[in-house]
Amino acid sequence: MIERTPLLNILSHVILLSGLLVILFPIWLAFVAATHTLQAVNSAPIELLPGDQFWINVKAAWQESDFGPKFVNTLIVSVGVVVGKITLACITAFSLVFFNYRGRMLIFWLIFITLMLPLEVRIVPTYAVAANALQPFQVLLDVTGLTSLITWLSGIEIALEWNLLNSYTGLILPLVATATGTFLYRQFFLTIPDELVEAARMDGAGPLRFLWDVLIPLSKTNIAALATIMFVYAWNQYLWPLLVITDRANYGMVVVQLSDLVPDALTTGGGTPNWHYAMAGTLIVMLPPIAIVIFMQRWFVRGLINTDK
Repeated sequence: MIERTPLLNILSHVILLSGLLVILFPIWLAFVAATHTLQAVNSAPIELLPGDQFWINVKAAWQESDFGPKFVNTLIVSVGVVVGKITLACITAFSLVFFNYRGRMLIFWLIFITLMLPLEVRIVPTYAVAANALQPFQVLLDVTGLTSLITWLSGIEIALEWNLLNSYTGLILPLVATATGTFLYRQFFLTIPDELVEAARMDGAGPLRFLWDVLIPLSKTNIAALATIMFVYAWNQYLWPLLVITDRANYGMVVVQLSDLVPDALTTGGGTPNWHYAMAGTLIVMLPPIAIVIFMQRWFVRGLINTDK
């Protein structure tokens, strides 16, 4: 039993408010910097009160970074990643829980272990696959001698190639696998009573119909929680788009595009970057994920803590 006393309540609120201030203070500084001129931003001491240049800086940041098409690209990639992760995680967890075959626990633990392998660790092999997604099949044909055999029989040389660089496919596909989503779905599916599965089977429902008509409606809160997490994750991607996209005019992402507002010393001739524009651009880029989190907050919390299905 938790003892509730005025002193403990005050202490709890002080700790929560302190944590809130630590989180919000950098955001407040970014907002303040976005409302001042460059001279005011670089002055000492640091300005802590807003100025009157906010809309001017926002307009300049939007124009310099060409955020219009970049927002569209980022939205397409984020939605694609969310749909891909939810679909793949749902089907994978459905297989692991409701189908009895050898090695399914080994497969689950292999998937779970990938949580310790972030994209930055596997960036080089992932990039190699994206440069030619059919390269593994080409190697298999070469090793088995099928390439030489086909060339000798038909005179046709097999050279499989599928370049995913500078494309939405290359931005989305390497990010759709998710051990986190698979784990969340698996834990929820394990709470489904066996009686419900038996009742669906007696009513003549096959596996896909059981998944579509029973499991997916029951897992709406899980879908909302996972979609919220993965949308923020995809929106904030920087390293992967930076590597696979060289045609930034057509496939640029907003987070990568922020670098245009903070050029290095070589491109500026040693001058001072336009930090007031950079902070305004940062606030613009922050708005969509913040809006999604606020809008999906109730569903997000239910999907993470609600186990009574």
